[in-house]
Amino acid sequence: MTATNSEALAPAAPAGEQLTVRRLRRRGRTVAAVLVGAATLGIAWSFAANPNLDWPTVGAYLFAQLTIKGVWVTLYLTVISMLIGLVGGTALAVMALSDNYVLRAVATGYTTLFRGTPLLVQIIFWGFFGAFFPQVTIGIPFTDVVFYSEQTSSLISATTAAILALGLNEAAYASEIVRSGIQSVDPGQREAASALGLGPAATMQRIVLPQAMRVIVPPMGNEVVNMLKTTSLVSVIAGNDLMTNLQQVYSGAHRLRPPERRRRTHRLPAGGHRPARIGREGHRQAAQPHRHGLPAVQPLPAPHRAAEHHRGTAPRAA
Repeated sequence: MTATNSEALAPAAPAGEQLTVRRLRRRGRTVAAVLVGAATLGIAWSFAANPNLDWPTVGAYLFAQLTIKGVWVTLYLTVISMLIGLVGGTALAVMALSDNYVLRAVATGYTTLFRGTPLLVQIIFWGFFGAFFPQVTIGIPFTDVVFYSEQTSSLISATTAAILALGLNEAAYASEIVRSGIQSVDPGQREAASALGLGPAATMQRIVLPQAMRVIVPPMGNEVVNMLKTTSLVSVIAGNDLMTNLQQVYSGAHRLRPPERRRRTHRLPAGGHRPARIGREGHRQAAQPHRHGLPAVQPLPAPHRAAEHHRGTAPRAA
């Protein structure tokens, strides 16, 4: 009878006794865990005990009507933009893989243009689209026949401009994800579908795309999270999202804005904040109760304002 390797290497235990297995102590991991935990607690305490952070005001605005409305608009922008991006990206991916040169050129040009242009520039372009085309007209070119005509400002609102910018930009990125998923399917699947009499459209819909989903879905999940964070950029055109609504709240404050911290609470992976303008009107607005019936963020005391006003200014020579 031959013993296995594990049985041969295991020490022989005395009769009637069992060996006690102890875990290997890794002191390096323990030290690293203590250091990371201490650093995390220190950072959390620095925010919690900071006297410049007005946490009661944060709690007052946390579930305010203005905040909840901004959250819903942010989710609405995310869902609609992702749907536009997914549908448009699928169409662009099919065009990029087509044998037609014109379709390939258009898809490549679209992807290069929208991926190579900053998203903030695209948002501003659609937000001020009426400055380039004051009126939208549909008719027969080079004739006086007009089927439809309307002012651009009435057709493209701030929310519509945000959806167009986010959706069209997402289509360029989604097209590359879908294209890689389609190319991951074995070419033999198309040959088998063709042998069964399926056309190109039916093959793509029933055979190729279902198998490509295993490659498409994971990166698309990342795109959804990224889109949720990117919606804060539409505040530059007052897109009525969460960031836009909170800017209206803390625009008159003269210190670190508590509603901005609450925005990070609602949108967990969100990015940085935009500084608000400070002026005499802001002090008057901060001293008055907010129009939504919630406590307003009070400005800093006079000595702090004077110190900030003269901060960084050198004394002039007599």
